[in-house]
Amino acid sequence: MFARTSWRHRSLRSASQAGLVNHLNDGLTWGVFPLLFTDHGLGLATVGLIKGIYPILWGLGQTYTGHLADRIGRKPLIVWGMLLQAAGFVLALVLLAHPLLAGISSAVALGIGTAMVYPALIASVSDHVHPAWRANALGAYRFWRDIGYAVGALIAGALADTLNLNAAVSAAAALTAASGLLAARWVSDRRGPWTEPPPRRRGCPGRLPPRGRAHRDGGGPSARSRSP
Repeated sequence: MFARTSWRHRSLRSASQAGLVNHLNDGLTWGVFPLLFTDHGLGLATVGLIKGIYPILWGLGQTYTGHLADRIGRKPLIVWGMLLQAAGFVLALVLLAHPLLAGISSAVALGIGTAMVYPALIASVSDHVHPAWRANALGAYRFWRDIGYAVGALIAGALADTLNLNAAVSAAAALTAASGLLAARWVSDRRGPWTEPPPRRRGCPGRLPPRGRAHRDGGGPSARSRSP
């Protein structure tokens, strides 16, 4: 099931890579942004404000973007959310001569972009897996998503040490844009019926009966118990 979610299934593969890059951005900004903006004259309180805007918009925005994903589909939010995050990194560099404006603009773009992506990715995974192995698939997806924190911190440290902070931000912009383009190619908004059966394992408590079984049996066990 891990291989199916990570690579074999086209839409699940896309969700896994996008989730990883999404959290890579968060890990990278925690490591790079404080150093980048303090180097350009901002105080620690201002840097804290910039970093606070990002998760506030991320958290609040999901209350709307989750509803929107149910109305217009998962794919537009995933693709445009990743591209908006990439634009946030570009803004951080382009406006760096005005560090406060650069920080706030970048945080707003990253926060809104992440809010667009976050609920849509989880919903996309759920759309493409049978209920009998949905938790298993979500566990594999969340492995890739959450390991993005570590990957982002490692990439940020390596690039900042060998090159500079600007290179780390540029790499994040390129990776995020590439992830959005891959999502545009791979993600499908088609929902069940599921094209692949649930895994067959002896004694698996998550197995579900075929559709219509209760109806064919005349309403399930209670109906059979009433028959003479």
